[in-house]
Amino acid sequence: MTSKVTYLGDLRTSSIHIQSGTELLSDAPTDNNGKGEAFSPTDLLANSLGSCMMTIMAIKSRDLNVDLTGSTVEVTKIMQAEPRKIAKLQLVLNMSVAAEDKTKIILERTGMNCPVLLSLNPDIDKEITFNWKQ
Repeated sequence: MTSKVTYLGDLRTSSIHIQSGTELLSDAPTDNNGKGEAFSPTDLLANSLGSCMMTIMAIKSRDLNVDLTGSTVEVTKIMQAEPRKIAKLQLVLNMSVAAEDKTKIILERTGMNCPVLLSLNPDIDKEITFNWKQ
């Protein structure tokens, strides 16, 4: 088992990560009858993409002797109304280091092959931009 999700009422869930015991709360968004006081389930999916891309790029960067500490991913999720689902994900990866072109290509390809990105429905429009430090 990876996690256990418990409905707490008032459109909120608690998810416990079994291995670490870490708790994550989620709420229905304000545009879908919720309070929006925590990530919504679709926010978590969008955030998972950014986290996955950065994580596997950081793993690969170790082999290349590049430290990505301080790099950020700005994630924007755009919903469609009918049927209600994610229509578009916009990610801007702001890399904290300057790198040679070859290194940039290797790391960008690594990010574009993260398991979350490869698992997303192809109907979701994905706009991904890499900004490297000059």
